[in-house]
Amino acid sequence: MTRRPIGYYVHHHGAGHRQRAEAIATACEWPVVLLGTGLGAAGIDLPDDRPVSGRFDGIDEATTRPAALHYAPIHHDGVRSRVARITQWIAAERPALMVIDVSAEVAMLARLASVPTLYVRLNGDRSDEAHLDAFRGATGLLAPFHRDLEMPSTLAWIRDKTTYLPGITATPHINAPQENRILVVIGRGGSPGDGAAIARAARACPDMHWRVIGPVTVPVDQPANLDLAGWVDDPAREIADAGLIVGAAGDGLVGAVMAADRPFLCVPEARPYGEQRATALALDALRAAIMIETWPSPDQWPSLIDRATALPTHARKRLHDPHGVDAAAAWIASKAAAAVDERENLA
Repeated sequence: MTRRPIGYYVHHHGAGHRQRAEAIATACEWPVVLLGTGLGAAGIDLPDDRPVSGRFDGIDEATTRPAALHYAPIHHDGVRSRVARITQWIAAERPALMVIDVSAEVAMLARLASVPTLYVRLNGDRSDEAHLDAFRGATGLLAPFHRDLEMPSTLAWIRDKTTYLPGITATPHINAPQENRILVVIGRGGSPGDGAAIARAARACPDMHWRVIGPVTVPVDQPANLDLAGWVDDPAREIADAGLIVGAAGDGLVGAVMAADRPFLCVPEARPYGEQRATALALDALRAAIMIETWPSPDQWPSLIDRATALPTHARKRLHDPHGVDAAAAWIASKAAAAVDERENLA
């Protein structure tokens, strides 16, 4: 019997959503179809819904908007076409369920189209009405982080509805780290790294080799112990090679650092709902990382490096599940099977 597919909606801000979706789709025994902007031949490529300015933080500038929605701009052809494409696919394929990673609007749209949903719940204070409605309407919630990184203020019913699945995209290499190598990781979701500030840090630690992966401005005076590598094909290998990681608190990087068990100086970036700050605070409290509020002055780096490398390895290892992607794929497949059984019982 041909199984009706699982639809997996992929948000287009940052790289983590797509990496998570592709890892799960590859591991899942159930057919998974990705839907999102910029997917090309990898799935159902949706029209872009971003504003003309290109700046997108998930909130529109409409003067009036239902509390159950975050982003519902008026007179946006991309949004109109996007909604039509998703509902056309649902009507044609009759998916077993939809995984939403992430969008309160698509979660609501799928429910309106009579499809059960699983919602990927990120960290941070998501107690606004739009998030709460998405959580209430979902069959289950998936948190791609360890339960001990959860914000203390998260409501009990949300915790109870959540399955915590760390390690979904982390594929560590077993390398002997170069202890004198500091790797600075700059992701896709924020601004380029400040090359001049990194150069000052490298000059303050001349016995360490500094390497930057991701977008970074080029300093006027680049010291010999600083390498600007740009985008790389295998960031997990770079992390495994390094003696210390410096980077933000997105799920992808945090998972990769915990998987590789590397000392971590965590500099959370500003994100809606305080997502990265919540994760960084929890990592620091659990002694799995040192949280840095702002980029340190050059004289602070030697002591910060000493503090980070002194953190206990078990604090990082316990936050990682080496079988995370298989666990996530199996959980989603079980929910799809249950949804199909429920539908057949109602027929």
